[in-house]
Amino acid sequence: MEFAGIIAEYDPFHNGHAEQIRMLRAKGAGKIAVCMSDGATQRGGIPLLPSRVRVEAALAAGADLVLGLPAPYACLGAEGFAAAGVSQLTALGCDTLAFGAETPDGDLLMRAAELVDSPALSRRLPGLMGQGMTFAAARAAAAEQLAPGMGKFLEQPNNILGVEYCKAIRRQGSHMQPLPLPRVGAGHNTDETGEVLGRKIASASKLRELAASEGPAAAEEYVPARAALLYREAVARGELSDGQKFSIAVLSRLRSRTPEELARLRGLSEGIENRLYTAIRKAGDVEELYTLLKTRRYPHARLRRLVLDAAMNVTAQSVPDQPPWLHVLGARRSALRLLRYAALPASTSLAELSRLSEEAAALSRLHSEFVDFSALCRVRTMPAGLAYTAKPVVL
Repeated sequence: MEFAGIIAEYDPFHNGHAEQIRMLRAKGAGKIAVCMSDGATQRGGIPLLPSRVRVEAALAAGADLVLGLPAPYACLGAEGFAAAGVSQLTALGCDTLAFGAETPDGDLLMRAAELVDSPALSRRLPGLMGQGMTFAAARAAAAEQLAPGMGKFLEQPNNILGVEYCKAIRRQGSHMQPLPLPRVGAGHNTDETGEVLGRKIASASKLRELAASEGPAAAEEYVPARAALLYREAVARGELSDGQKFSIAVLSRLRSRTPEELARLRGLSEGIENRLYTAIRKAGDVEELYTLLKTRRYPHARLRRLVLDAAMNVTAQSVPDQPPWLHVLGARRSALRLLRYAALPASTSLAELSRLSEEAAALSRLHSEFVDFSALCRVRTMPAGLAYTAKPVVL
């Protein structure tokens, strides 16, 4: 393993993330690259802290290079998020993809990926979903029918994402080898806490909850010392996300959308655009909007992503299958030489990347719109154009 890759949000970067980087070094990783969500998150929101802060925290903890996963891909579901990240790290030249898993067995994850991608499983999905199951529940049930025991395996959140990484590696013919690492200290998206090597561990969702309810200082014992300092400085500058501003910004955009515009959004099915249009006219904030949209078939995270897509007017035609570039947000100076071997154009300048083609220009504009939207939703409103003007973090 010479060049390991990680796909992450780092929202925020915490001790568990630092431990993953340490484990990779202990296993012999020479260089470590991260493909990090930029401008949006997979849960259909904006990051707690701006990208620059999260990049510097990752580099300070031992990462060598950080790519930005453009916002339209960062707010996709597990399959699209994983596919975009795998595409980026493969093009960069990583030989290994590391990720946390409840069941850190690479062979089992690859077998599960083959199973969920099989025609036999696909044939079972319509009938199970017709019973009112979500896609994830139907897939787990179908997998259990075909391979007893696999259903429970596919109920674990990190295993699910790990399977999507392996599926993307198979589909793309990537040379990367999966390296699942045991998830340590705290379960994904839970209130659990733990301790590893004397450092307290909590999930990113728990830390976001602490920051919202008790203030960012309440989360400091769960993050590396350098990250804690970076977060304090960012809070002092007013860069923390503001939920009320986010809610107002989303609704103000949505109320200008026509039914025809909503019908063109990516990922729509079953006429939910009509339900969305009606809910937009009634909702007083985004939480009420999510509640009005709730159905048995659409999990909460998918609805949040749909709402953000609607706010940003993301259509299927506006986003290429995969990002056509590698946008470098930060790096150790010694790692910048790795870019010369990349299979896609790579640069620290989004403006430069936008000039590659009409498709690249359109994607850069859409990504910039996401970043500008994020800039509106912070305690202190940040300026527009940061996707083009922000300087990379170079150590």
